[in-house]
Amino acid sequence: MKNVAPLRYDVIFKKAFSDPEIFTALVKDFLDIEIEIDHVEDDKVFIPSVGKVATRFDLFAEDKKNRVIVEVQHAHYSDTYERFLYYQCSAMVETIASSKDYKFPITVITLVFLTGKKTPSPDSGILVHDFKVRDFVTGKEIKNIYKRKHQLLFIFTNDSAPTETPEKCLEWMHAIDDSLDEEVDEKAYSNPNIQRLFQLIELDHVSPEEYAKMKDEYNKAESENNAFKKGELKARKEGENKIRETAQNLKNLGALSDEQIATVTGLSLDDVRAL
Repeated sequence: MKNVAPLRYDVIFKKAFSDPEIFTALVKDFLDIEIEIDHVEDDKVFIPSVGKVATRFDLFAEDKKNRVIVEVQHAHYSDTYERFLYYQCSAMVETIASSKDYKFPITVITLVFLTGKKTPSPDSGILVHDFKVRDFVTGKEIKNIYKRKHQLLFIFTNDSAPTETPEKCLEWMHAIDDSLDEEVDEKAYSNPNIQRLFQLIELDHVSPEEYAKMKDEYNKAESENNAFKKGELKARKEGENKIRETAQNLKNLGALSDEQIATVTGLSLDDVRAL
């Protein structure tokens, strides 16, 4: 067993996957494409920004054919899908050099690893938004319209139980999820690049500066989680008060028995009688 820093932390995810060898191996296993890079940028921004929102990409790399973006998210944001679709479209639009030619010069692919969400699909832990053109009536894909096969992938690592998902993808998903409790079993993984990843994020190799950033991320996540819980509790109390108010109004009308009011509102019979 090896003690590692959790890959849910932005600073640790970047530490691991900014390694060009690991980055290209991840891309190869998920997308089945070879990219030729010698550098991975972290916190990449476009200057000037594209659109009205300044985007910042966790990990960004491109060669002559492909631009690949890799992101990780652990928090439960409600705008996850729209936000990363915006990122994807921004990265696509930014490649257009001139209004004289709207053809995309390279293919843009975004991989978003979600460590804190459950997949909305019953079949797989990977969802794909692929910008394909389909017939309105039949739903049949019409090929050869776009040369570039842009893709946005959402990868739910905590739903990485054996499914139809390719084994080479599952091993990466298991590895990311396995790191979250700060301990991994190296012997469970055959991919040498995952072994190298574990070496990079081993706790003994985490610097004091990286520990400080991890702590800042943890405190921010706790604060957001507490705010979410408070909001959820407030909404629940408001809902309960509304139900009691409805029950009281029904009781004042005198048209229904206490038993019927309890059935309609979902309150217990004792609660209705106590009103």
